[in-house]
Amino acid sequence: MAEQILIVEDDERIASMLRRGLIFEGFDARAVHDGPAALDAARERVPDLVILDWMLPGMEGIEVCKRLRAASDVPVLMLTAKEAVPERVQGLNAGADDYMVKPFAFEELLARVRALLRRRLPVPEGPEILRFEDLELDSGTRLARRGGRHIELTAKEYDLLFLFLRHPRQVLTRDQIFDKVWDYDFGGESNIIEVYVRYLRTKLEADGEIRLIHTVRGVGYTLREPT
Repeated sequence: MAEQILIVEDDERIASMLRRGLIFEGFDARAVHDGPAALDAARERVPDLVILDWMLPGMEGIEVCKRLRAASDVPVLMLTAKEAVPERVQGLNAGADDYMVKPFAFEELLARVRALLRRRLPVPEGPEILRFEDLELDSGTRLARRGGRHIELTAKEYDLLFLFLRHPRQVLTRDQIFDKVWDYDFGGESNIIEVYVRYLRTKLEADGEIRLIHTVRGVGYTLREPT
């Protein structure tokens, strides 16, 4: 069955181009043109991926993204004319998994769509509990726990923590993390790994717990015991 992609774009010319191109590539693509319609469409039929414009009538894309993320872990690719770092971080904070700055090449968007659909880490048969020190991750509920404190994670935060817990004490390079979690090269200038490591540290250390995710300068990151 073809993967279902929901396009949320108020520029009907762009929406039509995306829909035609994705259908040609074998996807089941549909388009809506404002924020409330996007939420209605996602409730009516849960998509496998959402392509979401930032500037929308009725409700901005940032708010749509937050509401989608609260309801599911569907991958969200945000389209935006805002290319400054603070705006990109705001989009990621809202729960977007990736972003593209307009104007963009359809070939690159297609590559990112395919990568986002591939990158979702498979859940083993039956729930699995991964443990390291006082940190636990439940693959069934996708919840983390540190000590007696429950920690809710976004889809990308879960994928990153899952990777660390699968490879404790191993130094993971930035290229390895890109390959396993994002599944393609963001480019050497991207700081998306640093952003998501910071998100994880903030949540895992919210009650003053000792740091477990450590930076290995010039190489990457590792999950190891505190020293």
